[in-house]
Amino acid sequence: MAGFFLCRNDERAPERLAGAREQFVRHGFPEPTAFATPTHIGFHAAYIHGGPATFLARGADFAAAAGTFVFDGKMGEPALAALLDAFTLPFTDWSRVGGHFALLVHKGGRTALLTDFFGAFQLFHDRRFEVVSTSFLATAGSLSHLSWTRQGVYEFAFNVFPVGDDTVFDEVRRLGPDVQVELGAEVTRHAVDKPLPTQPSDAPLAERVVEVADRLRRVADPFVAEWGNRMQCPLSGGLDSRLALALLRDRGVTPHVYVYGRPGMEDVEIARAIGAAEGFEVELFQKAAWRQIDPEGYAEQVERNFHETDALVTDGGLFDNGGNAYARHARQVDGQLAVSGGCGEVFRNFFYLPNRRLRARQVAAAFFSRFTTTDTSDAFDSARFLDAIEAKSLQALGLPADSHGALPRTLIEQLYPRLRCRAFFGREISLVARQGGYFMPFFDRSVIEEALRLPMALKDLGLFEAALLTHLDPTLASHESAYGHSFDQPPTRAHRMEEWSTRMRPTWARRHSYALRRRLGPLVDEHGGLLTPIFLGRVLDLHFPHMRRFFEVGNVEDSGLYRRIATLEYLGQHFEGRLGG
Repeated sequence: MAGFFLCRNDERAPERLAGAREQFVRHGFPEPTAFATPTHIGFHAAYIHGGPATFLARGADFAAAAGTFVFDGKMGEPALAALLDAFTLPFTDWSRVGGHFALLVHKGGRTALLTDFFGAFQLFHDRRFEVVSTSFLATAGSLSHLSWTRQGVYEFAFNVFPVGDDTVFDEVRRLGPDVQVELGAEVTRHAVDKPLPTQPSDAPLAERVVEVADRLRRVADPFVAEWGNRMQCPLSGGLDSRLALALLRDRGVTPHVYVYGRPGMEDVEIARAIGAAEGFEVELFQKAAWRQIDPEGYAEQVERNFHETDALVTDGGLFDNGGNAYARHARQVDGQLAVSGGCGEVFRNFFYLPNRRLRARQVAAAFFSRFTTTDTSDAFDSARFLDAIEAKSLQALGLPADSHGALPRTLIEQLYPRLRCRAFFGREISLVARQGGYFMPFFDRSVIEEALRLPMALKDLGLFEAALLTHLDPTLASHESAYGHSFDQPPTRAHRMEEWSTRMRPTWARRHSYALRRRLGPLVDEHGGLLTPIFLGRVLDLHFPHMRRFFEVGNVEDSGLYRRIATLEYLGQHFEGRLGG
């Protein structure tokens, strides 16, 4: 993450510290550095594979970072030193900050906790801030009693990770982007306002492209100065990874390029064709074929995966052969920088909604209704589930929970970075960035500000993003894509019709899309996993004693959903002794 753990310095502190240290060892961290404040005690661990310094002590003051932290264009000790010099609570000068991180700052006798602008890097805590950590397992393991939160369980199962501040346990929360916490004899919550543009500008396309390209360059430059060519960048048939590669090439970086999949897959063949034409190697890594594993060795592999991924992994990396873990480590071995095109859809119409005012409930129903009640027990109430998503959406936008009126379309666009990316990419960032530096340029505040000024007409069909790619690297843009055309050419009629048909579908119809799709037959996602009874029965009670109160597991014919339910079952089994209702 690196990572850190702290707890109130009371009679339970020795037990909590010992348990957390053991958990950090199982995560794979090196020996940590201890610290203490007048009221709390804890430790900080550096990156697993190395990278810029993430801890700096200066007399009694110190700054501990987890994740990837940039301050005044600096990284490592210079960034932490500049932060300590400038820090006041609450901290509000986001123009000086970049990266995705959690911070623990102790200065002048005051101790502060805060996250990056969007709260993407996950910082867990109990409800009274007696325990705080970048590790979900260390936080939960420090509590004497745990209970499932129904909303969190269903959000994890249906939508990959809970949105807002929830986790799957009622007693464990995530620090939100709208608050900074001061730890002392009492806990003080400082509210912080983080406005974003709410209206599109009328600037010409060429001017917009230049502005966003320049912002991306400024975001990338500290990473280029720190890592140079020691970067690993994905490439596929889509826009986002190609745009990330274009940005690196524009800054003079020659990264190692890779693609996940198997020969014959569209993404693989497009990436290979680009590499061959451009004269660089594209590493093909096949996770499922990384190694053969038999049922006898499965339990050991799953336990290792569980601790390395901090329990709540969003892909197939818990019930697999270890290929996902190997791939994650390979991206940052010897301190290399992992690069991601994640959040690139901020330049596009991610929700595929029409360009008109909509209520938050309509957005929630259209996008978060990936469920069918045949999979759930009587504990599930679809109206209550969507009520909670609506409330979290309004909170993310800084609106009262009773704001049931229609929202401007440009304000709805903020839900992508503030709600969706925070949950989905936030979990990815938090897992990958424990190992070393992680660069997700399109999830930067300054870049997102400009993306939110785009009119919807430029977001549709990826028109702006394609123009941006062509500006940064016209040669890279000229290659064919999975959309059936190169990005320096207009979208094909087939591409236009496919996207138009989704945008024009009424939100009430999209509410039922997943259930209708399930009626057509089982769903299989790309993450796979060894989920047959001969394997899964080695690590789980296949009667699902924890999850059967929430799901009719025997009815589930969606491999991704089944895998996430099994993930929660394994988590419940891990905390068997302290898990109540």
